[in-house]
Amino acid sequence: MNQGVIILATLPEGFFLVESPRFGNYALFSLFSKKGHFMMVSRRSFFKSLAVGTAAATVPGTLLAQTADSIEALTVKGNIRQSVSKWCFGDIPLDEFCKVCKKFGMVGVDLIEEKDWDTVNKNDMIVTMGIGVSSIGRGFNRCQDHDEFVEGFERLIPIAAEKKVPNLICMSGNRGGVSDEEGLENCVIGLKRVVPTAEKHGITIVLELLNSKRDHKDYQADHTDWAARIVRKVGSERLKLLYDIYHMQIMEGDLIETIKRNADVIGHYHTGGVPGRQDLDDKQEIYYPAVMQAIKETGFKGFVAHEFLPKNGLQSLRDAVKLCDV
Repeated sequence: MNQGVIILATLPEGFFLVESPRFGNYALFSLFSKKGHFMMVSRRSFFKSLAVGTAAATVPGTLLAQTADSIEALTVKGNIRQSVSKWCFGDIPLDEFCKVCKKFGMVGVDLIEEKDWDTVNKNDMIVTMGIGVSSIGRGFNRCQDHDEFVEGFERLIPIAAEKKVPNLICMSGNRGGVSDEEGLENCVIGLKRVVPTAEKHGITIVLELLNSKRDHKDYQADHTDWAARIVRKVGSERLKLLYDIYHMQIMEGDLIETIKRNADVIGHYHTGGVPGRQDLDDKQEIYYPAVMQAIKETGFKGFVAHEFLPKNGLQSLRDAVKLCDV
């Protein structure tokens, strides 16, 4: 265990309940197993369960099932091609996680680093979004960084094509005093240098929208219309937007009309409950079936990737897949 982690209890099936300072902002306990499985559980849920039963009652059933073989398969319509961001599910080994996702009817795993692309591929799953070049704080809105980012993408894009990774993420960067007009023009200049290589290899570069109101202060691509202008100015089918439903609900609302109006420039979606970026349940404000139906009606053929902190481990993911399967 990491330094500063306190083992609170030993649970059935080799799980340990621990409290870690690094999750303090979320008031979470963490469940670790000897096999490396990991999940987060709210303190409230844990103590409520203790009040009515044993410590074992706090562990969601799907957490105690340590292999994908023991998870019941989910049959889906498949109109929405669903994926999931691996980081939300902690230290569950990627190989095992791919098997679980496949049992849930998902087609891939999202936000995967280059070193792990082969692991996803060998499980007959898609890396629906590869980690690209640039970062949240440092992106294409400053020309001084373009040479580095272009060089990075020129190295990574052919590898993505070889490994059948269809999308690579990129970021605008934080404003840091750069005006929105200057940042927009700088992004256009830099991304125009990247798209010829992307077009040559059939890879889509995807610019992510984030909220600057709550989670990513000063991030520049924080409104759909601003980022859509970049995509339309670059004018390539190999540059699209990552429309994060969670982030844009916080910044703008008006989700369905915005999605319809910008269907031509959106290449990828992320989900998450508002507030809190947790489950897509009735404790948050977005009605996801209606949003998914709107996405379906636009003729979208890309991927919708879940990106939320689960309250109930893999059961939360299973519930999200069912909810969004319109």
